[in-house]
Amino acid sequence: MLRSLLILSLMLVGLTPLRAQSGPWNIDELRKTPRVEWLDKDGKLRRLLYDSEPYQGKPTRVFAYYAEPDKVDGKLPAVVLVHGGGGTAFSEWAQLWAKRGYIALAMDLAGHGEGRKRLPDGGPNQDDASRFKQNDLKDIWSYHAVAAVIRGHSLLRSLPNVDPARIGVTGISWGGYLTCIVAGVDDRFKAAVPVYGCGFIHENSAWNPTFAKMPGDWRKAWVENFDPSKYLGQAKMPMLFVNGTNDFAYPLDSYQKSYRLAKSRNLCVKVNMPHGHPQGWAPVEIGLFIDQHVRGGKALFRFDDPGVRMEEKDGTIRLAILQPLGIKSVAAHWTNDTKNPWQKRKWESRQAQQMVGNATDFYSASLSKDRPLIYFLTATDERGATVSTEHVTLEK
Repeated sequence: MLRSLLILSLMLVGLTPLRAQSGPWNIDELRKTPRVEWLDKDGKLRRLLYDSEPYQGKPTRVFAYYAEPDKVDGKLPAVVLVHGGGGTAFSEWAQLWAKRGYIALAMDLAGHGEGRKRLPDGGPNQDDASRFKQNDLKDIWSYHAVAAVIRGHSLLRSLPNVDPARIGVTGISWGGYLTCIVAGVDDRFKAAVPVYGCGFIHENSAWNPTFAKMPGDWRKAWVENFDPSKYLGQAKMPMLFVNGTNDFAYPLDSYQKSYRLAKSRNLCVKVNMPHGHPQGWAPVEIGLFIDQHVRGGKALFRFDDPGVRMEEKDGTIRLAILQPLGIKSVAAHWTNDTKNPWQKRKWESRQAQQMVGNATDFYSASLSKDRPLIYFLTATDERGATVSTEHVTLEK
C-alpha cells in the first residue's frame, strides 16, 4: 500500500520512480519451485516437464533433461545449461557435466519435447518472428526463455541432492544472450558463462536488418525489456565471457560493451573460434571457471592480477608475470583492418618470446607497425586454459 501511494505521489508531481531492472518478469514468482512431472522415475539421465509462464493465455510446460554423476554422495554442485538458436535440450551436454561431478539441467526453449516434437502445452517457437515481431511483451520468446531458465534454476535448488549455494549457468549463442540477462536478474547463481551471446545487439549484430525494420516505438520497447545491456550491470556473480574474433552473430564491439558492464569478469576470446553448440560447450575454460567458483578449484589466470605488469611501447608488448601464476605461453593477436565488419577481419598471431627471471617470467611480442591497429593478448596455463585481455585500438 505504501509503495502504491509513493508511486501515485510521484506521478502526481510529474516524476517517475526508479524501476528495478527486472524487466517484465516477476522474479519473486520465478524463484518459487515450479510444479514438475518426472517422465522417468529413476536413472542417471531423466526426462521431466516443469511449469512455466502462460503463452497466449494458456499454461505452458518446459521439457528438460536431468543428469547426475554415477555416484551421488551428499549435496552436489549443479549447472543450468541454456541452448542457442536451432538447439534443444541436449542430453549429451547434461551428461558431460554429470561426468564432471555436477547435477545438470538442460531445458528446451522452443516449445519442444524429446526429439524436438512440439509440445501441446509448449511456449513460443525460437524463430525470429517469435523473438522480434511486435507483440505483447509476455508473448515474446525472450520473456519465456528467461523465465524457463530461472524456473529451471529454482527447480534445481529444491532437489535434495543439490547444494543451492553452488549452482552455475552457461549458455551458447542465444543461450549466451539469455545467460547475460539471467545473470542480471537472478542473483542466486554462483557463476555465469555466456558463450558468444551478448548485449547491444540492437547496435551491432547479425540482426541489424531486423532492428532497422522495426517500428521505432517497438524497437525502443524491445531494447528496454530484452537487450542484455539493461541487466548485465546488475550481475553480482563472477562471469567468464567466451567468444571468437570473427563470430558471425555477436561482434567484438558489442561484446566489449557488454562485458565491461559486468562487475566481476574474465575473458576468453580466441581467434576464429567456430560457432556452434558442440564448439560452444567444448572450451575447457568453461568447466574450470565454474569449478573455481562453485567447488573452490584452481583459479583461471587474470591479466589484472596484482602479479602481472603489462606495457605497450612503439608496437611492442612487454608482460611480466609472477611464476606461481602458472602461465606457460603468451600470444599477441592483431588486425589492421578497421573498415570491414568484425566478421570479415583477418587476424594475425604471434607467440611472445619468453625470458625467465628469478621469480618472474617476462614475455615480449612485436606487433604490426601499421596503424590503426587492434590487438589483444592471450595467456595459456599448464591446463591448456586460455584467457585474454580486452582488445585495444592503437590509432598512432
